[in-house]
This record gives sequence, structure tokens and C-alpha cells, in this order.
Amino acid sequence: MNPYEALGVKKTATAEEIKKAYRKIVKESHPDLNPGDSAGEERFKAASSAYDLLKDPKKRERFDRGEIDAQGHERPEAHFYRNYAGARDNPYAGGQKFDDYEDVSDFFTDFMRSAHGTRGGAGHEHLHGFHADGADVRYRLEVPFMDAALGGTTRIMLPDGASLEVQIPRGISEGQTIRLRGKGGQPIGKGRVGDALITISVAPHKLFTREGDTVRMVLPINIYEAVNGAKVEVPTISGPVSLSIPKGASSGQVLRLRGRGIAPRGREERGDQLVELKIVAPPRIDDELAEFMERWRRKHSYNPREGMKP
Repeated sequence: MNPYEALGVKKTATAEEIKKAYRKIVKESHPDLNPGDSAGEERFKAASSAYDLLKDPKKRERFDRGEIDAQGHERPEAHFYRNYAGARDNPYAGGQKFDDYEDVSDFFTDFMRSAHGTRGGAGHEHLHGFHADGADVRYRLEVPFMDAALGGTTRIMLPDGASLEVQIPRGISEGQTIRLRGKGGQPIGKGRVGDALITISVAPHKLFTREGDTVRMVLPINIYEAVNGAKVEVPTISGPVSLSIPKGASSGQVLRLRGRGIAPRGREERGDQLVELKIVAPPRIDDELAEFMERWRRKHSYNPREGMKP
């Protein structure tokens, strides 16, 4: 199906309009939200395949130019068939000429049918020994932050309705590609089965961000902990640990937890976790605290903004 038709948008639609149309279909037709709705599931599959193609500007341009099909596969060059379909020594030439076909794919279908049927059922291998590798198939997959950091397993749904199990390597980062050998397009003759190439995007986490193999987070602390210091529990990607807050800590101060970051793909040594402190005032300032702070200010007044004049 034409990807624009699958999403119900015009060929001139903007990227935002395409995204909006896809999200609408997901809400209306996702199998998990509409169990038993086979028609809705088919619509969801078609929309997912279409969005995967059109959300990528380069793929969209290539599709619009006719270089790839709706599944992202390379289209065969038309002049190849035009040059050879009418040749006198073409053993598969029948009563129809290339120009009789409205679409090159129709010609290729008849060409392959001739190879299977009229030549004794020899199949692809009878095409004068012609062999070709299957096409590599590309997908994009968003994985949870923790799966990217620690590794995991997930499944993706293919455009034809089948599913594929994907092992997420520990430490994989945004934009890296997983290659699943033999999970791509089928070959011709004795060619090699294509591969599935899965480009990873990492979903944001509510606590952690990543910079290379370093994990960063912001840790709220109260006024007492900032003034007097304390030992507090801090979350890390591999579980909570104890962290010592020094006396007189300030918001923006960064503490380091060594070896609590991410082990880059293919390596064992882990990076660090950086903890940025943030002093948080009590949700309610009562009279006792206000009076205490006023007495303290009179005796120990200081200006933290001193020296900030340009």
C-alpha cells in the first residue's frame, strides 16, 4: 500500500502532519487497545510500516523519486528489463513486450512465472545460473533507557505481521545498529539471505541522562543535609548506593560515583555516575523555621552573589 494512503495524508504533508496522523491511527487501532479487531490490527501494521518510511527524510525523498518501494527496498532499474526483455535470445520472452506492462513489477512477476512454469519448474536456479543476495531490511527500534544501559530482549512487529526477537546488547547507544543475519529479504538462486539492520533510539529516563559511558542525575537534598552533611541513598542503573553529602554542600555541586555508569558496547569497564546536588526548601515554611533563619541571618549574614557585577 502507498504509505501516504496508509496514513491518510497527502504527498505534500509536513513531517508534523505525518506524525499526527500516525499517532491518531495508533490510538484508534493498536492491537493492545483493541483486542480482536483484525481490521484495526491490519490498519495499524500498514500505518507503522508507512510511518517508518516517511519519518525518515532521506527515505521519503527516495520513495518520492521512485528509488525505493513502500517497504524501503531498492526498486530495480527499469532500463535493465527494457534492454533485455525484447532480445531475440531471451529464453523467457513470450508474446508480450516490455511496453505492454503498466508497471515494471508486473513484467518481473511474469518473467519469474515463466522461469518457474514454462521451463520445467527449475525455479530461480534455471535463470541461466543467475544468483542474487537478498536485500538487507532496515528497521528503527526505540528501547527503554535501562535496556540500552544493561541489555535486554524485546520483540518487533514486522510489516507482514510476523514478529522478530531482538537481543539488545549492554551499553548500546543512540544511533547504533544491530545486525540480525539471515533475517532480511530472500535471495535468488544460491544467493545469501539478507540481514535485518535495526537502528536503535533510546527513550529518555525520568532520572538518568547519558553522556558517552557517563550517567548523570540530579539529586534533591534538604537544607539540613546541605548544611551538616549526611549519608543518603542514591539510585544508580544497577541499584541504590550510599553517598556522602559533604558539609556546606551547594546546589549545582557535582559528586562522582566511580564505576556506576555504563559499560560501552563490547567492553567490561564501566563509566562513572555524576550526581548534581539540588537544595530543596521545605514544602511549607513554618514560623519556627522563619524565626530561626532570621536570627541566623542577623549574626551570620553573607552575600552569595558577591562579585557577580559584569
